[in-house]
Amino acid sequence: MNYSVGIDWLIIIVTFGITWGSQLFIKWAYNNKMKEESKVGMTGKEVARKILDENGLSNVKIEETPQELGDHYDPRNKTVTLSTDVYRKASLASISVAAHECGHAIQDKNGYFFLKFRNMIVPIVNFASSVGYVVIMIGLFAGLTRLLWFGVFLEVIILFFQLITLPVEFNASNRALRQLEKLNIVDSGENKSCCTVLTAAALTYVASVANSLLQILRLVLMARRND
Repeated sequence: MNYSVGIDWLIIIVTFGITWGSQLFIKWAYNNKMKEESKVGMTGKEVARKILDENGLSNVKIEETPQELGDHYDPRNKTVTLSTDVYRKASLASISVAAHECGHAIQDKNGYFFLKFRNMIVPIVNFASSVGYVVIMIGLFAGLTRLLWFGVFLEVIILFFQLITLPVEFNASNRALRQLEKLNIVDSGENKSCCTVLTAAALTYVASVANSLLQILRLVLMARRND
């Protein structure tokens, strides 16, 4: 087997392993803690409402979505969206995820730098995501090395966005854990379980960064071979 082709396949296999492994871990942690009921018996929606109100965010709405793991905070319309299990269940996983999304709402209120910066570059990242691989494929098949390098540059922009996302997500989780304990929603033992759920979720973002680095490395090697 050609050495360069072997490297390409190695990168593909490692990328697949990281993606698969991180997804398995988060599903294990999420499903495991979804079976553990919180002692206070509050649903994700109730926990979210309590945290938001206690932090002067009564204007932030809470909505339900049927999309599994579709939980997110939208700073544009000040809405915390929770998946059905998180919204309706009183499990440790539910309250962990709900608290995490409220952590983003608190970041928004406090003007957290990395969140503001990430939101500011979203249009650029959307452009890079839309045309990046199209540019790369055209560059490869047409033998246009400069176009291929431009595609690599667009992928680097996406990687930069993912790197900015890491402190945003870790900070939101830290805020969530502090709020859960401060408001007596969980005790110290439950807090550890919540930490497990949030750590698993954070690792998916770390895995995305690792995968992007590997893909960029593969593209750089391909571009250099075309020079």
